[in-house]
Amino acid sequence: MVKITDEMLLSVEKPGRYIGNEINVVYKDAHSIDIRFAMCFPDVYEVGMSHLGIKILYHEMNEREDTYCERAFAPWPDMEKVLRDNKIPLFSLETREPLCNFDMVGFTLQYEMSYTNILNMLDMSGIPLLSKDREGFPFIVFGGPCAYNPEPLADIADFFVLGEAEEVINE
Repeated sequence: MVKITDEMLLSVEKPGRYIGNEINVVYKDAHSIDIRFAMCFPDVYEVGMSHLGIKILYHEMNEREDTYCERAFAPWPDMEKVLRDNKIPLFSLETREPLCNFDMVGFTLQYEMSYTNILNMLDMSGIPLLSKDREGFPFIVFGGPCAYNPEPLADIADFFVLGEAEEVINE
């Protein structure tokens, strides 16, 4: 679990983006779960949480007894600086676990302009960018509308989900 101090949070704009604890957030015993999945939206919290698909997938995945789905978002530049200056890896909201400790890290591809945020989030997590360099790290999965053109992220992805994620979650 990553330690974020009050001083760090008070030094950034909109610290509520990084603390979790919203209504309907899901908490599970992370040590008694078979699959830990970090669902990442490659934009700031406000943009990601306004996306209905993220809410649906978060709920569907956490309905499974063997899976704990947590969320992560791209930090605003002020928080990115705090994290990098303090050598704190990017973490999930629910348990503040570094993304590199999950079994799978999934990104939604809503628009191509977010691809640089994906690279930055992986770098901030300490996860190697190229799939060939990721022995012992989480699987990286991409889905969403832009996954239909996988080539720009082919060397980064371990796999892509094409079509409706709700249809493949339980397979």
